[in-house]
Amino acid sequence: MRDYDLILAGGGLAAGLIAMRLADTRPSLNVAIVEGGARVGGDHIWSSFDTDMRGPQRLWTDELYGHRWQGGYKVKFPALSRELRTGYASVRSEALDAAVRQRLPADNIMTGTRIEKVLPKMLRLSDGRVLQAAAVIDCRGQDASKHLQLAWQKFVGLEIACKLPHGRTKPVIMDASVPQIGGYRFVYVLPLSETRLLVEDTYYTNGPELHEREVLNRVRDYIAGLDIGAHEEGRIETGVLPIALDGDIEAFWDDEPNGPVPRAGMAAALFHPVTGYSFPDAVETADFLKSQTRLDAGPLYKALRGFSVERWKARGFYRLLNRMMFEAAAPEQRYRTLQHFYALDEGLIERFYAGESTAGDMACILSGKPPVPPMKALGVLARSVPKISWRPRWRRKQQDL
Repeated sequence: MRDYDLILAGGGLAAGLIAMRLADTRPSLNVAIVEGGARVGGDHIWSSFDTDMRGPQRLWTDELYGHRWQGGYKVKFPALSRELRTGYASVRSEALDAAVRQRLPADNIMTGTRIEKVLPKMLRLSDGRVLQAAAVIDCRGQDASKHLQLAWQKFVGLEIACKLPHGRTKPVIMDASVPQIGGYRFVYVLPLSETRLLVEDTYYTNGPELHEREVLNRVRDYIAGLDIGAHEEGRIETGVLPIALDGDIEAFWDDEPNGPVPRAGMAAALFHPVTGYSFPDAVETADFLKSQTRLDAGPLYKALRGFSVERWKARGFYRLLNRMMFEAAAPEQRYRTLQHFYALDEGLIERFYAGESTAGDMACILSGKPPVPPMKALGVLARSVPKISWRPRWRRKQQDL
């Protein structure tokens, strides 16, 4: 006899959004979340551009946004500074945790609970308990896989409270005017209020090692240069996110020692290959699941695998750009790829972040003076031709609220 209709193994972003969406649209389902940490979502901030998602998706996630910037954002590079008009929004994990707790019974949210083994219809916990369901979705994040070639986006962020207003109203999504150390480096600044800032120092590197103390000191040095006066330090956030260069997505899904377990989120390689942003894909996954007529393990595995594979194959162009940046450019010159990109049309930039670049967009991004050495770029292109899907984009299906 099963305990639940659906168990979400891991209580991160993907699981929280799935739980929210199913509770709102299919309230008869008995859904549970099992998470090792103290709360759903952990301790993170997830961001996205207004154009990354459809209007209805912004509506059903509206309660989550603690910060919105409708006036656009800024980028800075050694040879380019620009303000763009696209809106930007951020979600804190506290908001996701609260939204899930408002919808699921308290007994169905098992935080502080370690998972020992995940099977298609069963979860074994470290305390010996076994939970049964019609299906289990593995939402525990991405493990290293021999089937995916990855680089890494690593960051250390520090929130500060200023004694006086800091005077900043727009996010700085990328400030790559800073010294380039170890790879593509930029600083990310979010004005959370008139007196509060989040400052993150980010690196695109070949390896996942993060020297937190060293990077935190660079964050402090950057803050000292902002001329904001006295301030107090608060929350520190660190992260190591995958950047996709290449891979065999079918083999990635085949490599499952515990059988065909449905996956979502980073565990299903659902993230933007260049930016690492995962919020839009997690929202799209939640919408996709609400429309599935059968949530049994077998059909659900097939559906989620197809969902993941379709997006991976449609995003070959973005992985090519990553290979150009990592394989054709010296580490301290990688910023040139993004500097070239951010000089282009604003609509192209919006479609890029949304994963909907057209064939014309792709040609435009690759045209002009190359931001990497031409011969090395040609070598990357020559090795990539059989692997790239040149379809202009995968088309979203309209879904009801």
